[in-house]
Amino acid sequence: MTTVLIVDDQALQRMGFSMLLEAQPDMTAVGEATNGGEAVRMTAELRPDVVLMDVRMPGMDGIEATRRIVESGGRSRVLVLTTFDLDEYAYDALRAGASGFLLKDALPEELVAGVRAVAAGDAVISPGLTRKLIDAFSDRLPGHSPGQQRRLADLTEREREVLTAIASGWTNHEIADRLHLAESTVKSHIGRILTKIDARDRVQAVIFAYDTGLVRPT
Repeated sequence: MTTVLIVDDQALQRMGFSMLLEAQPDMTAVGEATNGGEAVRMTAELRPDVVLMDVRMPGMDGIEATRRIVESGGRSRVLVLTTFDLDEYAYDALRAGASGFLLKDALPEELVAGVRAVAAGDAVISPGLTRKLIDAFSDRLPGHSPGQQRRLADLTEREREVLTAIASGWTNHEIADRLHLAESTVKSHIGRILTKIDARDRVQAVIFAYDTGLVRPT
């Protein structure tokens, strides 16, 4: 059973998300928070698999709450919900450690699939949309640090190819097809890449690729 904490300052939004999740045989809403401060506290208490996080809330916003939840080192993963597909706040949330984001007007099946993906350790943002976000806010990329440069140097040539492909918007199937690899091999490469660059998931791997200059905004 996947446990979910719902965080939103709008009661109707919380109710709608709760009804949708409770209708799934493999999900349950374990709590509701109305702001970021409550979200941090309840995440520590309830340890949900997924925190469904609104961004714009009074008091502590979803970005700071996401940062604190991720930095706590717990197992809970954050799925951010935003109103606009190129919302600067959503980008900041990804940088804070969120595992992806969805639009609030996503279809119910998309939201459910997103929660399942995040709970399983995947990112729910398509690489193409991630690239679109980074392109929109590329002037804010800080440039690579010495630590990032060392981690990039640890990658093999093939791992760099796979990381570049991820950041370029290719799915695992497309990477396997274009690089003439088995899809299981691609997944193994991605697992090693995430470990070597110290990334939580595919989203952070894409951001790492841009930060280090491996891929440039177009």
